[in-house]
Amino acid sequence: MNRSKKYHALNLGLSLALFLTGCGRTKPEANIAKAVAPKVVEKHADTALPKSKFVDATQESGIKFIHQNGFEGEKLLPETMGSGVAVLDFDNDGLMDLFFVNGCSWAEAGITPKPPSGKPEALPQRTGPPNKTQALYRNTGQGKFEDVTVKAGLADTFFGQGVTVGDVDNDGDPDLIVTGLDNVRLYQNNSGKFTDVSKASGIVPGKGWFTSAAFFDLENDGDLDLFLCNYVAWTPDFDRAQGFQLAGTGSGRAYGPPTAFQGSYCLLYRNEGGGKFVDHSEKSGIRIKTPSLGSPFAKSLGIAPQDCNGDGFVDLAIANDTVPNFLFINKGDGSFEEVGVTSGVALDQSGSARGAMGIDWGDFSNDEALALVIGNFANEMTALYVSDDQKSAIFTDRAAVYGLGAATQPPLKFGLFFLDFDLDGRLDLLSTNGHLETDITKVQASQSYAQPAQIFWNTGKLGRGLFRLMTSDEIGPDMLKPIVGRGSTCFDMDNDGDLDVVMTENGGRARLWRNDLGESNKSVRLKLVGKKSNRDGLGVKLKATSSEKTLRLQHFLARSYLSSLEPVVTIGAGASDKLPKLELTWPSGTKQTLTDIPSGKLTIVQEP
Repeated sequence: MNRSKKYHALNLGLSLALFLTGCGRTKPEANIAKAVAPKVVEKHADTALPKSKFVDATQESGIKFIHQNGFEGEKLLPETMGSGVAVLDFDNDGLMDLFFVNGCSWAEAGITPKPPSGKPEALPQRTGPPNKTQALYRNTGQGKFEDVTVKAGLADTFFGQGVTVGDVDNDGDPDLIVTGLDNVRLYQNNSGKFTDVSKASGIVPGKGWFTSAAFFDLENDGDLDLFLCNYVAWTPDFDRAQGFQLAGTGSGRAYGPPTAFQGSYCLLYRNEGGGKFVDHSEKSGIRIKTPSLGSPFAKSLGIAPQDCNGDGFVDLAIANDTVPNFLFINKGDGSFEEVGVTSGVALDQSGSARGAMGIDWGDFSNDEALALVIGNFANEMTALYVSDDQKSAIFTDRAAVYGLGAATQPPLKFGLFFLDFDLDGRLDLLSTNGHLETDITKVQASQSYAQPAQIFWNTGKLGRGLFRLMTSDEIGPDMLKPIVGRGSTCFDMDNDGDLDVVMTENGGRARLWRNDLGESNKSVRLKLVGKKSNRDGLGVKLKATSSEKTLRLQHFLARSYLSSLEPVVTIGAGASDKLPKLELTWPSGTKQTLTDIPSGKLTIVQEP
C-alpha cells in the first residue's frame, strides 16, 4: 500500500471510529477527551454599535420569486432542502443581478406522485403560486429588478438545488452551473443570452443528488475547474418504504434523516479548454469510501475553496450532513489528500459528526488566523474552526470561545457566510435559519418551522464578546422576522457601497434586505480581472492594510449554502476616504501592490 492510500485508510478509519458512536441527530456521550479551549487574551476595540438597519425591500424591488419545493403531502426528503441564489452581472452593465434556483412538482421531475395516506399536511400560507421555472432578475438600478428569465434563455424546469458562477471560457461573460436531482447544467453566457451546453462540454454526471458547486483553478493554469457536491443516494421508492415518523405528533409520516440513506461520491471536472471538461474525480482522490465496506462516504451540502496551508494551491472544505466533514488538501499535481480528521475540522469536540450545511472561510480576527465556519443542524452549535496562522491547516473549534456557542445552538442553520455589514474592516457573520418539519414544535417546544435569521457583529474584542448577536432594535425588525430560510448571499444592489442581503425560503418567497448604513462608513470595492490567471480572479489573495488593522481575504464566489456570492470584493474602510495599501497575489504567482485606493467607488484591478 503506498503512502497516500495508507493515509486515506487511516484517516477514514479514524473518522468512522469516532462517527459511528452515534449516527442520529442526537449527540452521543463523548468517548474521547475533549479539546482544551485555548487561553484567550481579551483585546478591546472601539465597540460603538453599527448604524446599519436592514429593511425589507422585496416588494418595492419587483422580485416576486416564490420557490417550488415539490410538497404534495408525501414528505419526500428533497422537499426539505430549499434552493440557492446567485449574484452576477450577466449583462455587464455594472449592476448586480440575481438568479434563483427552483424546484418543481414531482410529476415535472419525472417521479410519479402517490397520494399520502391519511389527511395530507398543509404547508404555511403562501404569498402566491410558486414559480414554474428558475428565475433571472435584471437589476435596472435604484433597487429595482425585472424578470428576464425567458428573454435570457433560462426558463427551464427541473428539481434544482444549487448554483455557482464563473467565466468558464474567459470571454468576460459570467456563466452558470445549476445543480439538482439527476441534473447539472452549464449555461454558457453569450452577451446576456444563455445556452445549455452541458452535454457539449462533457458535464454529464448522470444520477445523483447534486447540491453545492464551486469553480476554482485546480492547477493554476488559468482556467476554471468545477467541483460538485453530491448528497445522499436517494430514490423515491426507498424513501417511501422507510415509514419515517415524527413521534408524538399524530401527524403521520415525517421526513427521513440522512442517516437512513447511503452516501455518495463528489465529482471533479477539469477544464481542458475549448469549452470541454473531463471527469477527473477518480484520479484526483476525492472519491472517499468507507474503509470497511468500500461504499460511498460523502453526504455533501456545502463547499468553500481556500488555500488554507499557504502553498499557492486551492484546497476545498466540504460540509457533510451527519458524516465527518472533508478537508481536501491540494497536492499541486491535480490530486488531493483528505485530512478532515487530522486537521480538526471533521467532527465536534466529542468526536461526533454534525449535520453540516452552510460553510465559509474568513480572517475574522485580523491577525493571521484563518477560520472555517460551518452551520449545523438544530441543537448543534455553529462550528468555528480556527487555525493560529494561514499555513498550518490545523484547526480548533473555538465557537464558544468567541461568542458563537449558546446563541447558535437552537436554530437549524443553512445559508451562512462572513460579511462586513457595517464596513468597519472586520468580518461579521450571517446565518439563515429554518427547520425541516412543519410540526416540529409539537415534539420540541423550543423549535419552530420558520425561524429568524441571526447576524453577529464583530466587536473587535478578541474573546467571548467578539461576536455579538444583533437584536431587532439594533438592525431593525425586518430581517429577524421568522422564515423557512435556506440559501443566502450578499451584494451591493444599489451601488451605495454597503452590502445588502438576499435569502431564499423553502416553498416560499425570496427576501431582499436593503442595508441602510448611510454614509457613516465607506468601502473599497474591487473588480478583479485576470490575464494569465483566470479572468474572474478566483483564488486571488488580498491583504488590505490600514492604520488600524489588516484584513486578509481570498476571492471565491462559492460560499454559504447552495449559493454564489457577489463577484466584486468589498473591503470595509470605516470613515476613511482611501485604503492605504493593498497587496494581491494572483493564482499565477504574480504579486501586485496598490496604494491609496479610493473608497466610495468601484476600482478595476487588472493582473499585471
